[in-house]
Amino acid sequence: MTAALRFDPIRLPPVCEELRKEVRAFLAEEIAAGTFDPNKPQREDSDAPEFSRRVGERGWLGMTWPKKYGGHERTFLERYVVTEEMRVANAPTRRFFVADRQSGPVLLKYAPEHIKMDILPRICRGELCFAIGMSEPNSGSDLFAAKTKATKTDGGYLINGSKIWTTSAHIADYMIAIFRTSPPTKENRRHGLTQFLVNMKSPGIKVNPIAQITGQYEFNEVVFADVFVPDDHLLGEVDGAWKQATSELAYERSGPERFLETYYVLTELVRALGPDPDTRGAEGIGRLVAQLHTMRRMSVSVAGMLQAGKEPVVEASIVKDIGTIWEQQLPHRVRELAAFVDGEASNHATLDELTAFATKLAPKLTIQGGTTEVLRGIIARGLGLR
Repeated sequence: MTAALRFDPIRLPPVCEELRKEVRAFLAEEIAAGTFDPNKPQREDSDAPEFSRRVGERGWLGMTWPKKYGGHERTFLERYVVTEEMRVANAPTRRFFVADRQSGPVLLKYAPEHIKMDILPRICRGELCFAIGMSEPNSGSDLFAAKTKATKTDGGYLINGSKIWTTSAHIADYMIAIFRTSPPTKENRRHGLTQFLVNMKSPGIKVNPIAQITGQYEFNEVVFADVFVPDDHLLGEVDGAWKQATSELAYERSGPERFLETYYVLTELVRALGPDPDTRGAEGIGRLVAQLHTMRRMSVSVAGMLQAGKEPVVEASIVKDIGTIWEQQLPHRVRELAAFVDGEASNHATLDELTAFATKLAPKLTIQGGTTEVLRGIIARGLGLR
């Protein structure tokens, strides 16, 4: 084995539970004001810029970042609580979530100081939306097969090619993307990729929405035609972005959003079965909750590792792999357990509607954050099995 797996049994400290109360109270106020409906997850793809700004005003964006950049120097465990409560409530987080989760940390590590001072405070205020440019047509989640080129020119680079499955590109202000700056070598196919900060308002960018069977427009194809990116928007090492991308994915793959995206069907099932479910229903809910609790403990552990300055790439991949499978299977299991629900004693129509939506949503969960096959390759490599 080349790496030893470790999920430390971390418990959330009291400060996290106090923060949880604050976040729940805030979300209750937003729900009462009509900002969003927690029972209608199909609206989660709506853009909510004012909500984003209010979250920023509360100090819940850039929570772990230095104060000089607008951050609040709080812990990854505190950020975990905010993410968990937002996800469970089906809050409209799309405008700020990627920027807060991974784009900001990338800029903190690799961007020039003037870029940090300009962009990071605006992320913390909830003013900016980011997209991540990784996957490409005909390469899927094989990041190292990327062909979109960044060609050196006076003062910067010209970008030509396309990215696909790019979440929120249609509303994004910026994209952090990986482009090919030189060919891979026989010895190292990871060589030749470089990471850039791209202004999505630049001339030459075309965003083509990709419709899902749910009716949402979340994914996109982004086409670049001689898009100019200045030299100071190059992030990190030329031709060495694979190392940067690997550490970045630990942020993307380990959070509670990786197993809570269809969680609402479980809570609705509990409501439908009522306070005195039969043996079959009680056993089914018990198993699902036990599985959920286990994934949550693993995810909290990864947050603790990030707090300690580690890069738990393999552990994060495990959380994402297990979480995706669970949240994809959840609607089907709920449908089985709901087969004997007394429709007169519960709002069975609501359960049917939510389960139908979650079933249609489930396929896209495999794509976002890395496909199951790629994740298992990372896990196998980390364990020395390939």
